Amino acid sequence: MLGSDLVDVLGMKHSVIGVDIDEIDITDRQAVQDRMAAWSPDVLINVAAFTDVDGSEKEQELAFRVNSDGVENLALVCRAMGIHLIQLSTDYVFDGKKQGAYGEADRPNPLGVYGKSKWEGERKARRALPEVCIVRTAWLYGMGGRNFVRAILDQAERKTVLRVVHDQKGSPTSTRDLARALQAVAEKRLVGIYHVTNQGFCTWFEFAGKILELSGKSGVEVVPISTAELGRPAMRPANSVLDCMKFQRDTGMILRDWKDALGSYLLSGRYS
Repeated sequence: MLGSDLVDVLGMKHSVIGVDIDEIDITDRQAVQDRMAAWSPDVLINVAAFTDVDGSEKEQELAFRVNSDGVENLALVCRAMGIHLIQLSTDYVFDGKKQGAYGEADRPNPLGVYGKSKWEGERKARRALPEVCIVRTAWLYGMGGRNFVRAILDQAERKTVLRVVHDQKGSPTSTRDLARALQAVAEKRLVGIYHVTNQGFCTWFEFAGKILELSGKSGVEVVPISTAELGRPAMRPANSVLDCMKFQRDTGMILRDWKDALGSYLLSGRYS
C-alpha cells in the first residue's frame, strides 16, 4: 500500500525506482549492495517488512530476519555509499501503558514479536548508520493490500453484526498522506526518530463505525468487544497514539484529521 503511494507521490517531482519483494531480498546484503551500486540513489525509503502481527508469533525467525537483519543490511550499505536511509517503523514498539500520546523520547517496550523485531531493527539501523531517519507510523490503510478498512467493508457485505475491539486506541493513517509526509522527510533529509500519523485518534470499534457511516453502509451493527474476547495470538498495546509535534515542527506540515482522510479515501473508491 505505502510503496505504491510513495512511487506515485514522489514520482511527481523526483526520479523514483520502486522495487518489490521479488526483485530484491533485503536479508541478502550482497544483493542489496549490488542493487544500490547499480541504482546509486540519493535516498532510500525502506517500507519492506514482515507485518503479520499474529504470524510473527509463529514465524519469529523470519520476522527478525526481515525486520531487523534486513534493515541492518540496508543501513550498512547506505553508510558505505552515502545514501540517506528512511526506515519505517511502528507504534507497536510501545507497550501501550502510557496515558497520553507517545513521543519520540519515550522508551519502547514492545509486547509481541512483531514490535520487538521492529524495535531491534531501529536499534541496528542507528548503530550502523547514525544519520538514519526512523519514521514510526500506525494503523495504515490505502490502495491495495490487506487493511482494516477493506476488511470491515468486506465483512459488512456478508454480515449484519460485526464484533470489533474497543479497548485499543490509535491513529488511523492514510498511506497517501504518509507518502506526502515521507516526501517532506526525504527532501529535508531529516535525521533521528519521527512520529507521523493522521491527526486525532479512536478505537478500532470507533474506526469501524466511521467506515460504515462514511461509506453509507446501513443495516450493519458494530458490537464492541475486548481484546481478551478476540483472543488473538499476539499481545497489542492498548494505547498506541503517537505525538507528531516534532515532525510538524521540523517540516511545517500537519497531516489532516483521520476522519477527513478516511472520507477522501472512501469517496475516491480506491479501496475497491
